[in-house]
Amino acid sequence: MQRVNAAEVAPEAYQAVLGLEKYVRTNVDHTVLELVKLRASMLNGCSFCVDMHSRDALGAGESSRRLFAVAAWREAPFFDERERTALALTDAVTRLGEHGVTDDVWDAAAKVWSEKELADLVMAIATINVWNRIAVTTRTQPPLEV
Repeated sequence: MQRVNAAEVAPEAYQAVLGLEKYVRTNVDHTVLELVKLRASMLNGCSFCVDMHSRDALGAGESSRRLFAVAAWREAPFFDERERTALALTDAVTRLGEHGVTDDVWDAAAKVWSEKELADLVMAIATINVWNRIAVTTRTQPPLEV
């Protein structure tokens, strides 16, 4: 059962996060954005966001094989170099440990993404992690029927 509806109880805060969401939707490639959102949501155990972003990606024409493979992206042959570096960066930022994002992960991404694209990608990863933390903490559930 949902603990609290943050959008209703703290609408200004919710709108601030929504502002970040609108920014990344405008500035990050849609396909990559959905892969990043799905991967972070998987890592964070956010059923609401896994459901939403897998449905969004399918609706936008993404293949189910690629979406299922996000769980094991390192071994899957379905992702190009930019997608792989975005997924690696997503893993590193989402699992941010005491040593942060390694130079290896950052440098690989910097080879295929411009500085602006990297900044936008980091914002996208940070934003989905905020959404995940809100949904997991408040126990927001995906709809049973869509």
